[in-house]
Amino acid sequence: MSTEIIRVPDIGGATDVDVIEISVKVGDIIEVDQSIIVLETDKASMDVPSPLAGKVTAISVKEGDTVSEGSEVLTLEVEGAGASEEPAKEAEPEAPKQEAAPVAEKPAAQPAASAEQTVSVPDIGGATGVDVIEVCVAEGDEVSEGDSIIVLETDKASMDIPSPFSGKISKLLIKEGDTVSEGDDILVIMAEGEAPAEAAPAPEAAPAPAKEEAAPAPAAAPVAGGVESVNVPDIGGATDVDVIEVSVAVGDKVEEGDSIIVLETDKASMDIPAPKSGTVKSLSIKEGDKVSEGTLILELEVEGSAPAAAPQQEAPKAAAPAPAKQEAPKAAAPAVDQGAVLSSPSKKVHAGPAVRLLARELGVDLTLVRATGPRGRITKEDLHAYVKAAVQKASSAPAAGAPVAEGAGIPRVPEIDFSQFGEVEVVKMSKIQKITSFNMTRSWLNVPHVTQFDKADITDLEDFRKSLKPEMEKQGVKLTPLPFMIKAVAQALVKNPAFNVSLHADGESVVQKKYVHIGIAVDSPVGLVVPVLRDADKKSVVEIATEAGELIKKALAKQLKPADMQGGCFTISSLGAMGGTGFTPIVNTPEVGILGVSKADVEPRWNGKEFEPRTMLPLCLSYDHRAVNGADAGRFMTYLNALLSDVRRLTL
Repeated sequence: MSTEIIRVPDIGGATDVDVIEISVKVGDIIEVDQSIIVLETDKASMDVPSPLAGKVTAISVKEGDTVSEGSEVLTLEVEGAGASEEPAKEAEPEAPKQEAAPVAEKPAAQPAASAEQTVSVPDIGGATGVDVIEVCVAEGDEVSEGDSIIVLETDKASMDIPSPFSGKISKLLIKEGDTVSEGDDILVIMAEGEAPAEAAPAPEAAPAPAKEEAAPAPAAAPVAGGVESVNVPDIGGATDVDVIEVSVAVGDKVEEGDSIIVLETDKASMDIPAPKSGTVKSLSIKEGDKVSEGTLILELEVEGSAPAAAPQQEAPKAAAPAPAKQEAPKAAAPAVDQGAVLSSPSKKVHAGPAVRLLARELGVDLTLVRATGPRGRITKEDLHAYVKAAVQKASSAPAAGAPVAEGAGIPRVPEIDFSQFGEVEVVKMSKIQKITSFNMTRSWLNVPHVTQFDKADITDLEDFRKSLKPEMEKQGVKLTPLPFMIKAVAQALVKNPAFNVSLHADGESVVQKKYVHIGIAVDSPVGLVVPVLRDADKKSVVEIATEAGELIKKALAKQLKPADMQGGCFTISSLGAMGGTGFTPIVNTPEVGILGVSKADVEPRWNGKEFEPRTMLPLCLSYDHRAVNGADAGRFMTYLNALLSDVRRLTL
């Protein structure tokens, strides 16, 4: 056995080509010329065939990656030079031309002359109900083996179905617009007889060098025992998580527990540790990739195992012919005029997945775009021409005199060159910061906010908390005012269920929640995150203190999982340690309420006879006025104050 690295062959000079489909998986046994990946450029999609037969041991790309000629695709375990190759080598000095005889035996196994054969849909990756967007042949047509007979299109890619042998089309069983699945009949073909076998000597030179190039490999590729694959562990069910940092390189030595990559979801970033000590042999991901649980990260030669001596081997370039049929003629960009826009919607739209994605992003109706690409397909240039024509038409309309507005009538903030005033530095926001910015803007624009202010007398609560503090510290529990706050809010939500709802997407209903999960806003190193403490109404203050402390530690260590930040009913945002007398928190939609807590202070309060010092805690309650009215908020705040002012009520 030998190991071969299969790379992207000549693809006509195209670079950064999208990988839209992986046709194999680790462990698959594949044949020569079997499709391993499907690439898509702006103009065409193409299958990349395997130049060798063997077993897939590692895949270096995934759907959504971009590759260029020479990029590593996968690692293949190829059978070494066996008995089948010996006769070829022995016959080589005597009569090289006679090598055509054994090669010709395979085509000879094709259907006999004048035999009618039914051609069915081959393996299409398990897709069902796939659209037939083009029938490339008609009854009576002569086709050669490999000629395209139909074109299918899924929501991710379009693919040509080739004829498995040469012959004459005697009957078509499908038409454009039909949907098919693997195994469905396409057409009936009158197969040719021995003609394919006679053509075998011509490509004699192509298969022979492929095997001979692979022959020396087994002697130079010892198996490396102890090399283990490291995959993405359980990350709480999150998928397509961004890789924001790769902390190791090939050849690095890592210790068990060392960070190897850093992932970032919409809510948190997390380090993925090495499960064992060893040396990094290969990396399968890079910064910017997206991964899910089980995705291969790297291969690790575990310490104490036999060193891997497998040499780097170049993929045999001669064995990977460029798929000439995939090249599409480059269409000239259409002129920017109203000719790019159809006067009436087209009944048929032929466009690849990349073009359809761009159309969705631009909000373009493809039925109105004039197609100039091959076979009447819409290209990206056609989309750009359509958009330019629309812009020209809009700019030629008389100005309304009002400033240009975006979205909900909000004027765009002008771009300013701040460097004209002094030295500046542009720092990229983290993904969490960008998501927080977007969510806050969305909430502010969509939620009619109302904020009510009050002060709770927590003098007795603080005396009680401080008296228990030494005892709790012996148990490893940090008893701050926050657990009391969470417990009080949980009971207030049970007492006032109007705050424990979310507006339904239909705009006509509310979702009444029967559980009480409280979100805790935490200022983490990567931005604002809100871990959720579940079933707070069913837990004691000590249990809440323990769980809240663990969640906050995970947030500060960037170890929160997406599941830790989902399902909240109400959020508490405490700025007590930072000072301030009040603020207006923004509702964390789809929740309808949030409590802002500021710094407690000692104030003189009149008890009916005299002023006495009392510890007062400023509270700010913001709520969504679509779901909660002022009376509900007043009752909620009054009940919450009563709980915080008399700690005994928390036990009721």
